[in-house]
Amino acid sequence: MILYNVTVNIDSDVEVEWLDWMRSVHIPNVMATGLFFDHKIFRLLSEEEASTYSIQYFSKTLDNLNSYFEKYAPELVKEHLDKYKDKHVAFRTVLESII
Repeated sequence: MILYNVTVNIDSDVEVEWLDWMRSVHIPNVMATGLFFDHKIFRLLSEEEASTYSIQYFSKTLDNLNSYFEKYAPELVKEHLDKYKDKHVAFRTVLESII
């Protein structure tokens, strides 16, 4: 199993709107690619001015994830960047389950 993790630090003034958009638009669009079988959203517990979230997408294979990166990610990432420009910082990691 492959975990594609997107960590997003979002400004507090758009946090509620962003979280609603993620739940109702962005994540459904990612899941509609058919390349992930599950997802989760976690909020980091910290006392910073901006909130940090971990959005996790689960893929059965690395090939599926690579297909997502090639076919769908550029447009979906651009949409996020355009909508929340200067209001967030994001970084991505890919992990493989070994158990």
